[in-house]
Amino acid sequence: MGRGASVFSSYTKGRNVRSRADVGSNGGLYPSSPEPWSVLESTFDADRPIVGMVHLPPLPGAPNYGGSRERILADARRDARALEAGGVDGIMVENFGDVPFYPDDVPKHVVATMTRATREVVEAADLPVGVNVLRNDADAAVSVAAAADAEFVRVNVHTGARVTDQGVLEGRAHETLRLCDRIDADLRVLADHDVKHSAPLASGDGSAASMADAVERGLADATVVSGAGTGHGVDLSELEAAVETREEFGLDVPILVGSGVTAGTVGDVLSVADGVVVGTALKEDGEVANPVSERRVRELVEAADR
Repeated sequence: MGRGASVFSSYTKGRNVRSRADVGSNGGLYPSSPEPWSVLESTFDADRPIVGMVHLPPLPGAPNYGGSRERILADARRDARALEAGGVDGIMVENFGDVPFYPDDVPKHVVATMTRATREVVEAADLPVGVNVLRNDADAAVSVAAAADAEFVRVNVHTGARVTDQGVLEGRAHETLRLCDRIDADLRVLADHDVKHSAPLASGDGSAASMADAVERGLADATVVSGAGTGHGVDLSELEAAVETREEFGLDVPILVGSGVTAGTVGDVLSVADGVVVGTALKEDGEVANPVSERRVRELVEAADR
């Protein structure tokens, strides 16, 4: 399967019939599937894939918007090309500059601009492309990805509830997956576990059981583990706990690390995780607001030693 193949397709091609499949050992209805790392390898043409971020600047309507739609598109193309040239295995587009974020329902003009920018990335790089609409607008992410021919979405709160600086965010897995079906969008869902910049609403919302819920009840195709905030690393003990949860609950699902990965830590992280999503460390001077540095991308990819 080449770089243009559907993300996690060998694992989740039948995701929408998962609940009609064989009864699993946990009493739920889930089919057997390949090991998560083999899924990633067949999808991204890499054993443990590195997904690089295209952080969009403030979009029209945001307080810090710079006044040039064409500059937004040009920057997206530039970063996508630098990521591909540096050797990443996939790209994720995110409205990172749109602070303060809408909680879970961005305006239509944000969807429109993100669709245009994501399409520019799809055309600029021959890599799988995904979308994350901050803070937690999964419907918008699905709509953008489907219209732009992207292949996956990231959802910060897919199931359960989290307390954030935007207030309480609630997962809408039931709406997200039904929207995919309704608009015939063959997209994979990467769901955060204990997502950064948030705290659990209840004592069990950051637990192992909540991770299992995202996969078994929310039908997420992969889970993303992150540190406390953007650029903050994940404690390896917490990452190992997530892997133990996967084994305990029999979850055939990839685990990716979604924050704080650097050229100095990527080797250790990928000795435990199945993949990484990297943003800050790939930017010039390691500053999140700067353009992607092809040199820094290459250094991190080489340090991964996969």
